[in-house]
Amino acid sequence: MSSAEELRTTRNIGFAAHIDAGKTTTTERILYYTGKVHRMGEVHDGDATMDWMPQEMERGITITSAATTCIWRDHRINIIDTPGHVDFTVEVERSLRVLDGVVIIFCAVGGVQPQSETVWRQASKYNVPRLAFVNKMDRIGADFHDVLHEMRKRVGAEAVAVQLPIGNEEKHRGVIDLVEQCAWIFSDDEDEPPQRTEIPPKAHDLVDAFREHLVVSLADINPDLEAKFFAGEDPTPEEMWATIREATIACELVPVLCGSAFKNKGIQPLLDAIVRCLPSPLDVPAVVGEHPESHEREERGPDPEEPFCAFAFKVAVDPFVGHITYIRCYSGTAKAGDRVLNADNGKKQRITRLLRMHANRREEIEEIGPGDIVAAVGLDQTTTGDTLCALNAPVVLERITFPEPVISMVIEPRSQADEEKLGAALQRLAMEDPTLRLDTDRETGQQLIAGMGELHLEVCVDRLKREFGVEGNVGRPRVAYRETISRLGRGEDRFVKQTGGRGQYGHVILQLKPLSTEKPLVYEDESKGNEIPPEFRSAVEAGVREAMGAGTLAGYPVVGIECTVLGGSFHEVDSSDIAFRVAAARAFQNAFRAGAPVLLEPVMAAEVVTPEQYFGDVVNDLTTRRAQIVEVTATSAGARTIELRVPLANMFGYATALRSLTQGRATYTMEPDRYQPVPEDQQREMVG
Repeated sequence: MSSAEELRTTRNIGFAAHIDAGKTTTTERILYYTGKVHRMGEVHDGDATMDWMPQEMERGITITSAATTCIWRDHRINIIDTPGHVDFTVEVERSLRVLDGVVIIFCAVGGVQPQSETVWRQASKYNVPRLAFVNKMDRIGADFHDVLHEMRKRVGAEAVAVQLPIGNEEKHRGVIDLVEQCAWIFSDDEDEPPQRTEIPPKAHDLVDAFREHLVVSLADINPDLEAKFFAGEDPTPEEMWATIREATIACELVPVLCGSAFKNKGIQPLLDAIVRCLPSPLDVPAVVGEHPESHEREERGPDPEEPFCAFAFKVAVDPFVGHITYIRCYSGTAKAGDRVLNADNGKKQRITRLLRMHANRREEIEEIGPGDIVAAVGLDQTTTGDTLCALNAPVVLERITFPEPVISMVIEPRSQADEEKLGAALQRLAMEDPTLRLDTDRETGQQLIAGMGELHLEVCVDRLKREFGVEGNVGRPRVAYRETISRLGRGEDRFVKQTGGRGQYGHVILQLKPLSTEKPLVYEDESKGNEIPPEFRSAVEAGVREAMGAGTLAGYPVVGIECTVLGGSFHEVDSSDIAFRVAAARAFQNAFRAGAPVLLEPVMAAEVVTPEQYFGDVVNDLTTRRAQIVEVTATSAGARTIELRVPLANMFGYATALRSLTQGRATYTMEPDRYQPVPEDQQREMVG
């Protein structure tokens, strides 16, 4: 098979969805029906292939993205199964960065849930073509048409059904293919192939209406089909699939399929749709970067003859292999033993081994080329977001931006002997997970770890114990507050020190102006050359940035500031970098105090789904937590969905409280939304 043919029959796809929509179960069925595994594991039994971490097996959720490869109809499908919990959204972000297509799974009962919207936005950010699979059609309350409507309304998808379910809830037994105009009936025996039959007579009217909508949607995209439509001719299935594929790759259309992964229904047609509709590496545009020195635009296409270029999207530490770097190759080829350049840090490294991953199992390979997603061993100086390239053709691809942590807690070693081990283990975890931040409390000197939520930090502490054999004393989770100013503030400082001989002298005048809290520091220098010499200006900026690490109210980091250096003075003999750095930091603090500082707290966007009978109790409890209810909607399953905004500080332990209020029948999800000022009375209490 030629290289071009190999690329044409390769699919790099991922599965993404809200927690508990059935991503891992769907992946498990796909691996079974493609012959990759000989027994289907179940998430609830803790033996799913892709959920291999002990924490995943125990909790029944996906925590880290896992990669695997399978073959379907002579096509190689590289799959990444991603987490659904918002605390691990970084895994989705970095996976979508390197995928050519994604299957977004929706629950037929829950519809478009909060994390579904998040992954949809992430896919839009990277312009990734999408298929939608409405799962759990066998569940009580399943409604395919409701999910279609919600997709169009809540995420603005151009969602077009290419299948309809045959029966709902316990009567679900197959799907109708609107393109081929046939029905597929699935047996309860998982090993029996689906039977192709005629469309049930009762469904003809519904099928005609949905097929007409599909044909009209395709005619709007393809002029040839439009001409056929107006001539009263029916397009062939081949013409329809070709147009669906073209529109899907251009992100103009989202084909929607359905089934029940747990009951093994709809998996083979989904695999067919992945092969037919999602792009190969040849169908996506060439990746764009820039030269690290000249900053000129560089392109790398999926051609083995071009210089080698790959993107490191994930780093992991394997207890048997060591440092593993997951990479996506965009152009050229590389073999085990080759030296490559890390264009981000300028270091040359040797790829000692190349591995094709199947969850936590490995298959050694000799060479990689365009479109390959593999793990490389030996790239110890490479971190998430780095570009690897040929030594003589450097290029830097766009890095991934990660969200800021919103919660932190103190962690200390249980004994002096564990201190060094704890530090090393935390460094390794932070290297794997860019949303895990390590810091030190300025007042107490204690080690802090910051992450995306309580579950995120809980899993990190659990991994420290199991993988690294380090137990730590853990403090209560703490909210990542911020500080800013509410009005214009001006300040200056003259740092003068005489100790005999040469002294120290620095004088800085600056002004602070409040900005949107979403923005980092905006720094401007309007001082004249005879006030602060050019050689000391970088020291002034360094002093300002250092002072932003701790505000004057309660020592939290400062955000949302426009700092303008207005002037200052210098001494020909005594002025130095350190003097101007200290003067700038003090001037910043003086201006910050003059700007009426305020505390900011992280506010979460949350959604609670509760049975009708507990609605009043749940709302009353949320009101005591300072929640602002945005919208309440009724679901088809006799429940209420409450959309709200609530301060993170008031949501610690909410999972337990909600379970006790609703006898374990309600669920909630939460993700960071924005920062907003803390109420005055609470700020006075916190600042003392």
